[in-house]
Amino acid sequence: MIQAANRLNKVKEYYFSKKLREVARLKSEGHDIINMGIGSPDLPPHPSVIEALNKTSQLDNAHGYQSYQGVPALREAIAAFYEKHYGVSLDHAHEILPMMGSKEAIMHISMAYLNPGDKVLIPNPGYPTYTSVTELVGAEAIYYDLKGENQWLPDMDQLEEFASKGIKLMWINYPHMPTGANASKETLKQLVDFAKKHQILLVNDNPYSFILTKEHISILSIEGAKEIALELNSLSKTYNMPGWRVGMLCGDSHFVKEVLKVKSNMDSGMFLGIQQGAIAALNLDNSWFEQMNDIYEKRRALIWKLAERIGAFCDKESSGMFVWAKLADKTDPHSLVDKLLYENQIFITPGDIFGSNGNGYIRFSLCVPEDIIQKAFDRINSAWTK
Repeated sequence: MIQAANRLNKVKEYYFSKKLREVARLKSEGHDIINMGIGSPDLPPHPSVIEALNKTSQLDNAHGYQSYQGVPALREAIAAFYEKHYGVSLDHAHEILPMMGSKEAIMHISMAYLNPGDKVLIPNPGYPTYTSVTELVGAEAIYYDLKGENQWLPDMDQLEEFASKGIKLMWINYPHMPTGANASKETLKQLVDFAKKHQILLVNDNPYSFILTKEHISILSIEGAKEIALELNSLSKTYNMPGWRVGMLCGDSHFVKEVLKVKSNMDSGMFLGIQQGAIAALNLDNSWFEQMNDIYEKRRALIWKLAERIGAFCDKESSGMFVWAKLADKTDPHSLVDKLLYENQIFITPGDIFGSNGNGYIRFSLCVPEDIIQKAFDRINSAWTK
């Protein structure tokens, strides 16, 4: 048998890829599974976004290869978005690179900057793709602790200890997934100063800054951040466009230029209709965010009630598209997840798939209509009362 490349030895199939096959099997057998595990928006984009896609698709010149950097109008719309909402000035010609989602950007940044053996700081808990991509490029994952008692923020003393052993790149993600924790500008300033001191490329993954947040913050708004930091952003969560695969990399031109060397050899540009839809989304006013957050607030209140019914405790100051809930000390998350799936036909996520510091926690998605959340509550309330 032909052997797979050694780079796959440490990489496992993505948890949701495997678990969703099981959910699909149960559905095929007639089980009415309520999926509260995945952060895939169930709401549609704004009608103007669909209209822009449809209109562009009718053009004779819309279906050819596109620029690796996206059309200028898209980069201009991203620059205007950053100026309006974050107070960050970006040169649309050199400091913005449209991406086919954040996963592509994570891979491209890693390929552009990491050599085999380079050390990478990854949050624990955190997005599993940071680890898998680090291992795919042959770099070494070093996990820094995020803990509830420290509001899920990095311990700067621990970071200094790691930095003394040599670090090339550091991933941060605020508002944080899966916990929903927020980082203040003061915390981001500490991280920027730390990265500059040790010459570490600092990358903030920022797709949740408009979902149930009190303030929209970009790390690029921190003084001096462009010298050492990049930011990823996405239309997937903010504008209900996950399947469109529209993201962006923003930062100083010398970083963007190196990533473009990788990207230009990996794809041939984004479909023009999708780019025009993205422009329409980026031009929406604040009423869009207000409308979405009104829906998510109502859903979150119901999920808090559901979590409490199964004996979990929620941080009600968190942001983002998920509810992160702490279980009673003796409750095993995987046993609870399986019990809910096989006995109550409800799928939620165990916290430790995001790292060891997620042990003892569970995660619920807000991408579920209110009536379905209420249906899940009724199932549990009925079954657990007996």
